[in-house]
Amino acid sequence: MGDRMTPIPFSKLVDQILTEKQQGSVFGIRNLYVAKQNHTLSLFGEKMETPFGPAAGPHTQLAQNIIAAYAAGARFFELKTVQKLDGEDLPVSKPCIKADDEGYNVEWSTELTVQQAFDEYVKAWFAIKLMAKEFGIGAMDGFIFNMSVGYDLDGIKLKKIDDFIEGLKDASNTPIFRECRAFTLGHLELFTDITEEDVQSISPHICTSATLSTLHGCPPQEIERIATYLMKEKHLNTFIKCNPTLLGYEFARRTLDDMGYDYVSFGEFHFQDDLQYADAVPMLGRLTELAKQEKLEFGVKLTNTFPVDIKAEELPGQEMYMSGRALYPLSIALAAKLSEEFKGKLRISYSGGADYHNIKKIFETGIWPITMATTLLKPGGYQRMTQIGELLGEGHEGYPEDHGIDVERVKALAKSARRDRNHRKPVKLPVSRKMERKVPLIDCFVAPCREGCPIHQDITAYMELVSRGEYAKALYVIMEKNPLPYITGTICAHRCMSKCTRNFYEEPVHIRKMKLRAARGGYDAVLAGHSEGTKDKGRVAIIGAGPAGISAAYFLARAGMDVTIFEKKEVPGGVVRHVIPEFRISSEDVMKDIAFVEKLGVQIEVNSPVHTIDELKEKGFKKIIVAIGAGKEGILSLKSGSAISAVTFLEDFKNTEGSMDLGSQVVVVGGGNTAMDTARAAIRAEGVEKVTLIYRRTKRYMPADEEELLLAIEEGVEFMELLTPVSFENGTLTCHRIELGEPDATGRRSPVETEEVIEIPADVVIGAVGEHVDDDFYKSNNIMMTYGGKPAVDAETLQSSVPGVYIIGDGRGGPATVVEAIADATRVSEAILSERMSRDVNEEKDLRDIYEKHGVICDSIDGAVNTTTTEQRAKAEYERCLSCFAVCEACVEACPNRANISVRIPGKEKSQILHIDQRCNECGNCRTFCPYDSAPYLDKLTLFATEADFDHSKNQGFVLLDPDKQILKLRLGERHYTIEGFEAESHVDPQIMNLIETVYHKYRYLF
Repeated sequence: MGDRMTPIPFSKLVDQILTEKQQGSVFGIRNLYVAKQNHTLSLFGEKMETPFGPAAGPHTQLAQNIIAAYAAGARFFELKTVQKLDGEDLPVSKPCIKADDEGYNVEWSTELTVQQAFDEYVKAWFAIKLMAKEFGIGAMDGFIFNMSVGYDLDGIKLKKIDDFIEGLKDASNTPIFRECRAFTLGHLELFTDITEEDVQSISPHICTSATLSTLHGCPPQEIERIATYLMKEKHLNTFIKCNPTLLGYEFARRTLDDMGYDYVSFGEFHFQDDLQYADAVPMLGRLTELAKQEKLEFGVKLTNTFPVDIKAEELPGQEMYMSGRALYPLSIALAAKLSEEFKGKLRISYSGGADYHNIKKIFETGIWPITMATTLLKPGGYQRMTQIGELLGEGHEGYPEDHGIDVERVKALAKSARRDRNHRKPVKLPVSRKMERKVPLIDCFVAPCREGCPIHQDITAYMELVSRGEYAKALYVIMEKNPLPYITGTICAHRCMSKCTRNFYEEPVHIRKMKLRAARGGYDAVLAGHSEGTKDKGRVAIIGAGPAGISAAYFLARAGMDVTIFEKKEVPGGVVRHVIPEFRISSEDVMKDIAFVEKLGVQIEVNSPVHTIDELKEKGFKKIIVAIGAGKEGILSLKSGSAISAVTFLEDFKNTEGSMDLGSQVVVVGGGNTAMDTARAAIRAEGVEKVTLIYRRTKRYMPADEEELLLAIEEGVEFMELLTPVSFENGTLTCHRIELGEPDATGRRSPVETEEVIEIPADVVIGAVGEHVDDDFYKSNNIMMTYGGKPAVDAETLQSSVPGVYIIGDGRGGPATVVEAIADATRVSEAILSERMSRDVNEEKDLRDIYEKHGVICDSIDGAVNTTTTEQRAKAEYERCLSCFAVCEACVEACPNRANISVRIPGKEKSQILHIDQRCNECGNCRTFCPYDSAPYLDKLTLFATEADFDHSKNQGFVLLDPDKQILKLRLGERHYTIEGFEAESHVDPQIMNLIETVYHKYRYLF
């Protein structure tokens, strides 16, 4: 195994295309784009049915990449750049791509040899011509290839680059073109609609245009010489790539900072060394005139990628190239600037953050062709282009006439780009979508939302029921594992949504709101269905009626236990009922959840503090659950003066309904959700005019959920970042300014206190610095504690050092989420009863419907799903769900080279993933999007082409040594097998052998 790709021979390309098409796809593209007849644009005297396609990059390096892009809807192909360094002489650090949000890469031209690259482009050209006619998806002349060359004139004049250019201009006498034609003519029986005349009509004139790619720092004279050479000597229509550095350092820095990309680090030297705007304008003018003289077309390609520093080990090395949505505001700003400079007469080929959300707007300015890379590297992959093709074809019979660029329109687009939510960075950096376990060889498809939920809620099942208006059924599904649907439907931290694959498309499915819709719609029916059981499984006492205690009571009572909760306050509900403000969740909704346990016959004794375990034992309880929460308030340490505790303030605020004497200016110290609740409550308090929140880091690194932080901002809370409080006296909170140090390996920058002093007027200071486990109760009851000051419990049962006494919730491990409290309640209930507390819901899905959604951007139409009165919006929200538990295939879709494939095995419900070693260049993109903490190119079962490749790899996988005798070598873990016949080895997992046998019989084109 290595990081070098082996091109697929033309005969095998054709075999795979035709065989796969019978199975419903072409190189993984299941929904083939069918071009509209007579719906074309003209460029360079050629036609294209859609004005977009893949940029010179990972999607135009191999023949199968280009074929997949065509099948999905691309009709303009900017072939990957060739240069004098190629093949083994070109060092590329691996992994070389990171595209989980904005894109980064550390590679810049084809990793093949120039000759190999040429052969790939010719094979792709020929194959696409055949596909267009055979599958009826377009005209044989309905697409354009555009070569890309670099990086200096001496290199471009080398024989191998010159042969490459001349060969693409006319490939008729090249061995690969003759091979493609001869094979097709000799195998016409393979095709249904391809005739000998069709094959003979395939033009050898593959490229009439070139895009010049130059390295950063290339002097303007060299750029002009190369462009002149390409037009005068090679008679090629020419685009030259321009860098975003033309905008100047200050503009770039200010724009990225304003859009939330302030963490992206870059220096001024590229802006000083690269082509300057003052030099570019006259040069472009001269080249435009030259093109007219040569009767050619000339323009600019906007833009090249943007060089930035590697600060957090995103990729190996010290510098990487930024692309995607962070590049969009720069690229479109440069387009606007040059369009105005040349009065809309300079043709612009566009790339730089183009995607579904902006491509139609770009096209309608008169800017095209448009190429993409970063969006295609995300789940959905090439298939994302199908929706774009349909989008650009909407609303008119033919494309608009080419009348140049609408300057005012592109200027307006550049201005709006800086406010576009699809291209701005969120306030908080995305959390990891990974699960903390390795991907299995077989049956790896899981729903990340379900896996991210501490109680593994059957999310897709209840959302489907909600979408059909079957609220009671949905609520029953929810309450199988979650007895607090109102509370979790309102204030759950929704880890499920953080893990949702839709995050890589546009935004997560609004799972939490769908749950609340189920609760509101199904509450009366489900509550009526609850009743007191036989109570024949013994008695249990629970100390504390917060979320953990209520949840444990629900599960145990439902299973038949006699449950009593002892609550020290006058009303049950814990922190949710007594501390969290009404504007977050109403007391009425909290009590609706508690009503379920009351209907089950649970006795809640309020105003009943428990001081010792023995007093409960004396009442006959042999099983006791301690669910007392984390009751020790955090104290804000100041050199002088004091602060109010956030929990104390919030409880007082709730009891007085905000009628408090806080003065007019309140300062809140902290950055978590409690701090946001505190600030939002304070701004509602009587007499308060201003609330300031201070934190020692920036908003990006506050622990609060993004939605809570944004709500605080929207409600007028003033944030003052990078401050640490020192003292509070005489109406002034004195703080020291903080500086953030260099990022560590995780990208997190440590705060460093400075001597700079900031004074903030304050009548009251409230410290929201966290709560802690109060160990007094545990120590007084002889419960063993850990060195960390928490009760020691069995990891599986949560039983303490005192037999029969269990500890759950915040009082066990410190402040946590409501759903984690439910998870604790589930574990302790199962331990006490020695049985499962819930069942999983089996779901059946139509795979065709699921595949139809893949690659389709689908913005939520209603952020307030739970408040609508119709089922339409809930149904639309559910339709956004990708049903990952049935079809994941993120690694398949994200691989540009089609090195991961989905294999259907007879009798198996789920497809299996197979990695094809020889197609992989170890770019690392599949690792980014695999929901497991794994890299499919290393961790999935691998098919090797040769025994040498097998021996040089550590991957689990196999190589077929003798196809006729079915002899293969197989490696599983540390064990090696030589197998003759698929039934020969009884020690191998039969599922593995079934996969290998299926590949052997149904995917022979892989061997």
